[in-house]
Amino acid sequence: MATVAQWVSGTRPRTLPNSIAPVLVGAGAAHHVDGFDATLAVLALVVSVALQVGVNYANDYSDGIRGTDADRVGPFRLVGSGAADPGAVRAAAFAALGLAAVVGLVLVALSGRWWMIAFGAVCIAAAWFYTGGRKPYGYSGLGELAVFLFFGPAAVLGTLYVQTGEVTGIGIGGAVAMGAFSTGVMVANSLRDIPTDLRAGKRTLSTTLGDRDSRILYLALVTIPFVITLAIGLRVPLSLVGFLALPLALLGARRVLKGATGRDLVPVLRDTGLAMLVWGIAVPAALVLG
Repeated sequence: MATVAQWVSGTRPRTLPNSIAPVLVGAGAAHHVDGFDATLAVLALVVSVALQVGVNYANDYSDGIRGTDADRVGPFRLVGSGAADPGAVRAAAFAALGLAAVVGLVLVALSGRWWMIAFGAVCIAAAWFYTGGRKPYGYSGLGELAVFLFFGPAAVLGTLYVQTGEVTGIGIGGAVAMGAFSTGVMVANSLRDIPTDLRAGKRTLSTTLGDRDSRILYLALVTIPFVITLAIGLRVPLSLVGFLALPLALLGARRVLKGATGRDLVPVLRDTGLAMLVWGIAVPAALVLG
């Protein structure tokens, strides 16, 4: 029987900035055009976090039963470690995704944007089939693209649109920044797992690109948000506070540049996620105050 602490660890708390920061950015962009609605924003946050927890449990289950996690560096795995029954982990994934579906329906009903039911269904399907099903797209080198789309444009612009019914330039900039940060976390994770993924037959973008090019891609991704910070700063100068995230991004970049491998890359995931969260708090705050 897995302990409560192990179940909490199975949610992979370090990944939660990926689901929290984009909603904050979308809410800030909505406030900038006087469309902020606190109730809708909170519901969007619940949906985003529930989807994140759901996909983390789903990955734990699917990778565990495939044996991908049998020899894996990184966070604790419920199924791969044998601490929890696979069926229980699958049920936890379904429960989290079900919560996202129910809260999402409430969000749609309150906003009256009924077409977003289809949008939500796509998000839930993407969460499960990332590593689930017979041909998971996460095993076909498409994981990074999905992370960019769902933790960038989908999360940021979905939050913005459900409140305002429009998509703005600042919203698009924020969506690209969040997508870049999230994909940076993903690339760091895949870079760490290149040896074990090759042995397990899991194809990721990093196993295709190789170690050197994966490091170059990571550095490019964590640079993009600060270029966007400058662009947003032309309209809202106070948003330059987004550079408060730069020291954290540099910590991760420094490890990647120095050739860190295996467990030494784990702090890169943490620092990149924290940089994303700092940016995702500072820039929306600037949009509100500016």
